[in-house]
Amino acid sequence: MRASSFIRISLLCSSLLAASLASAQTPPAAPTQNPGTNSQSKSVPPAAGAPIPSPVSRHYPILIIAHGSEPNWSLRLGMKGPERLDRAGYPPIVLDPDEIVPDVPGVSWVYHAKDDVTGADLAVELSRESCSDVTGDTKYTFKVELQHTQIGTLDGCGQSAPEKFPEFRKKNQLDPDDNADVKDKDKSKDKDKDKDKDKDKKSVLDPITNFQPPTAVAYLDASGKVIFSRSAVRRTVAPEGTELAVSHDGKKLLFTRSDSTTGPERTIVLYDWDTGRLRDLATTSVRSAFWAPDDSRVAFLKNDGTIWQVWTLPVSAPETAAQFSPQPVDALHGWTSPTTILASDLQNAYWLSDDKPMQTVALKDIYGDAFQVMSSDTLRPNPINADLLLVSAYYLKTPAGAPVDSVGLNSTFFLYEVLSKRRTTLGPADSYQRAAEWSRDGLQIFCTRGVPGKVPLATWRVFWDGSNPGRFNSGSFFVIGK
Repeated sequence: MRASSFIRISLLCSSLLAASLASAQTPPAAPTQNPGTNSQSKSVPPAAGAPIPSPVSRHYPILIIAHGSEPNWSLRLGMKGPERLDRAGYPPIVLDPDEIVPDVPGVSWVYHAKDDVTGADLAVELSRESCSDVTGDTKYTFKVELQHTQIGTLDGCGQSAPEKFPEFRKKNQLDPDDNADVKDKDKSKDKDKDKDKDKDKKSVLDPITNFQPPTAVAYLDASGKVIFSRSAVRRTVAPEGTELAVSHDGKKLLFTRSDSTTGPERTIVLYDWDTGRLRDLATTSVRSAFWAPDDSRVAFLKNDGTIWQVWTLPVSAPETAAQFSPQPVDALHGWTSPTTILASDLQNAYWLSDDKPMQTVALKDIYGDAFQVMSSDTLRPNPINADLLLVSAYYLKTPAGAPVDSVGLNSTFFLYEVLSKRRTTLGPADSYQRAAEWSRDGLQIFCTRGVPGKVPLATWRVFWDGSNPGRFNSGSFFVIGK
């Protein structure tokens, strides 16, 4: 063997020995993920004392609060995308985030989502450009255009605001036990997937804390007596009555008294809290009285022997009652403004006014395919937003397992937006609820819960976003004045 060959072999052996020693002293590299699989690598918490790495999300930008005016609205764009849309005068809309599409890399993005209640599509285009609110001089980082297939297009501005996303901080706290027994945790997550989804929806809603408890109310007790209550002082007004209505100042009560067991003869009765006296306000085939917003007038239904029509009277001079509209109707639902009254027949809802043309909306548009129209249904306009209706109605097809009345029907209540035609069912399917009414602040809904003749009736309350339902009062057909 030549000397040069021997030297080359010796050098090679030395190199292999050095590499072997180095590998024995160096920890093995972390295994790389097989690019052919869809599984994602598990994150491992850092060692004690090591800095926590900043979270990275492919949904960029995130933690944005967007808002606009005319109309007023705001949007939360969270860790996964759009999560809640708020509009002035309406309950918040929970959103289910979907895919995110970069429009111009680094400049604009389109965030997709679905309306959690209606399934309507929503798209938010976010552009990184200076934006100014028309109501002020503040400069924002992003320009925002939101498109909801029912509500329409909303334009505004956005700004990064991580401090307004407390769940962001919570989700990024690394728990040392996160990787312990991963398989068992995955199984548990699969079992509770639906429960967690409901919890996530609730977590994006802010609790309602600025509501006003009612102080002047009326209802029927278990024996059917008319009860009028002001500041916890209760009075029994009459042994029986229906269609209660408390004035906005909380001092007067209207109700309908039946004068015949076989005919339509009825009387509208006024009770005055200050004097404690009852007096007949309108007689002979009248019913369903409602106070005007300023309590100066009362609207009611009057039968001329053939049809029902809307009449009004001044409280100070009830003898001057006059027809408000010639339109034949079956039900009266209240005032939507100082000059407009909402009524209906079995086909349409009518906005009757003394200063503008009548507006008509088909009840099939309001009720949709899930509910049937009946003359006993109630449509109540929200006190702060006349476009938002609270409708009590019967299902066309009773939900599985739901309680039913003597004729096999189940009743609930839902919200309906006249302009957007958006419908939100609020009453749970496992109960029977009727006669839903708004509180004066427009944030609370009171309804009669229980099956007539089967389950005792009581008043329940829920907030307009569907949160915190609970029993409120032992009476039924609860109404609020103040």
